[in-house]
Amino acid sequence: MKLPQPLVRAEFVTRLNRFALAAIVEGEEVVAHVANSGRLEELLLPANPLYLSHAPEGSLRKTGFDLVLVEVDGTLVSADARLPNRLVEEAIMSDGIEQFSGYMDRRREVTHGKSRFDFMLSTGDERLFVEVKSVTLVEDGVGLFPDSPTTRGRKHVQGLREIVLEGGRGAVVFVVQRPDVKGFSPNNSADPEFWEAMDEAMEAGVEAYAFRCSVNMSSIAIQAQIPILKERR
Repeated sequence: MKLPQPLVRAEFVTRLNRFALAAIVEGEEVVAHVANSGRLEELLLPANPLYLSHAPEGSLRKTGFDLVLVEVDGTLVSADARLPNRLVEEAIMSDGIEQFSGYMDRRREVTHGKSRFDFMLSTGDERLFVEVKSVTLVEDGVGLFPDSPTTRGRKHVQGLREIVLEGGRGAVVFVVQRPDVKGFSPNNSADPEFWEAMDEAMEAGVEAYAFRCSVNMSSIAIQAQIPILKERR
């Protein structure tokens, strides 16, 4: 997937609210949109260079830029939580995720029960519902999710469990938007209730997969599947 161009290097100043930050670009303070409601405390530090894109021409937004990448110890990290859905969709369409291949019909944003899921794949009467989660937090080479409590995420997991108990198929995909990971682990300390729900869902048959991404200044793509580690953080 191509990233917006050109990217402008910036210095982080402060996070103004969940969806905006202040940064310095060429000596001038600007405001950038942050498409990520996570805390991002390990990313948004003065020592970590930011890379911003200009807001679309003619936009009436109050923010003149979008946060695209953060550089952490020489590693580029995608901070846009909207991208994992697009990355998984790309991979599904190209049969790049082996576990999801063979389905003839592929739909986005499908409601089942009280939840809306990112994808529904189907062939005949067989249906697979997929929910995608963005991961940016990495500690000691291990991706962690979530970085803050996620009531919405827990609701999705419970909905997938109900689908499986009804005889369907459900999966959660954790997309780590950086390349410097060797595995993925539940971040139980951030939200134990989410991982209690995940345990119950997986015991019922809900599948869980994790992938890392390759990231450079112009593009991002799902690179490889990584193991889900049993040890919790």
